[in-house]
Amino acid sequence: MEFNNPRGTRDFLFEDMDERRSIENSIRSTFESYGFREVKTPIFEDLKLFTERSGEGIKNEIYHFQDKGNRDLALRPELTASIARLYDNNLQKTAKPIKMYYYGSCFRYERPQAGRFRQFWQFGCEVIGGNPIDSEAEIVSMANDALSKLNLDEYNIHIGHLGIIRGILNYFNIDSDNQQKIIASIDKEEYDLLNNLLDELSIDESDKQLIYKIVECKGSIDDLNDLKSYFNDIDECINAINNLIGILLRIEDFGFKDYVVDLSIARGLDYYTGFVFEIYVPSLGAEKQITGGGTYNLNEMFNSEYIESTGFAIGFDRIIEAYHRQNTPINTDNTIDVLIIPLDQNLKSEAIKISQTLRKENISVDIDFKGKKLKKNLSYANIHNIPYVIIIGKKEVENNTVTIKDMNSGNQESITYNNIIKYIKK
Repeated sequence: MEFNNPRGTRDFLFEDMDERRSIENSIRSTFESYGFREVKTPIFEDLKLFTERSGEGIKNEIYHFQDKGNRDLALRPELTASIARLYDNNLQKTAKPIKMYYYGSCFRYERPQAGRFRQFWQFGCEVIGGNPIDSEAEIVSMANDALSKLNLDEYNIHIGHLGIIRGILNYFNIDSDNQQKIIASIDKEEYDLLNNLLDELSIDESDKQLIYKIVECKGSIDDLNDLKSYFNDIDECINAINNLIGILLRIEDFGFKDYVVDLSIARGLDYYTGFVFEIYVPSLGAEKQITGGGTYNLNEMFNSEYIESTGFAIGFDRIIEAYHRQNTPINTDNTIDVLIIPLDQNLKSEAIKISQTLRKENISVDIDFKGKKLKKNLSYANIHNIPYVIIIGKKEVENNTVTIKDMNSGNQESITYNNIIKYIKK
């Protein structure tokens, strides 16, 4: 009987994992350079953690099941809710701000397609209880630094603020349910639907134009200042615009100015409270968004204190896809530093002793136990980018030496046992 991996999942082979580990380590290093520390949550959670906020309909989109104790559980479809639960359970009394990051797999039952899988990975971060403007600016800077270090050919950071559109909708006395429908239509760029919703709410043409002024605003701080003139009498809008300007100026303090003000970013989830941003890689086409986040409050579902959090999640698999679409090479660390070749099967013991000495110095080593011909071993080292080959023959053992071949330069030298480590680490 033949078994295949489940639909929407993938096997990652050696080269795949080299790429993924290299990118993971780079992002992890950037996050930690900003003072973030890693946390990890279970792969499955109480089903209600996800249905409480998103409704029972989300069951059609996730993997959920009953365990042997008849408890309703679900494989996590995303990590933000799990992080909120982690905070509620463990960190409420911890000194603020709390800066954490996470990396793990998530699961959604949806139709697999390019850039979308049923098992996928997210890298994300949260600042809980920080000073909003500073935290918001810092995470945008961190996201930019993380992507910049990955050497992707192109990506665009778009920054918006939901407080502006909410301000005008509140001014028109539109109830929260209809507000969410409007914001969802903007988020999905379904502008015919948006127009129909506004007609159903009897919003006249001049008021519609105010809404479209917001949605169509894309550019810079100057465009935000120009927008103010249309909302002089609407304090909530003006305050939100000024708040966004303050965030953008703080972002520029971090040395980053290459952003786009984009008030069409709506982030359809209703827990976002103001600042939002998204990052796009145009070469990915319809699935161009690789990062999204903002400021939100999730802890009200736990009846705990109101506390603002700012964070974002990176679609890890989409970053990998972007590399492949752009034919950008990924800098991967060699997993093997040295290949030891005993020219005689009786010399395996000597090869093992040398390998253990090198491993204690954090030098990774492979040994040819199979007894392949020297030419085949050198070819193997070339194919796998192993920089050094140590050759052990009877004469070398008698003289307490080895022959070391530098595979990059082609140089070959006889080295005493005591100098092997020094030579490789030079």
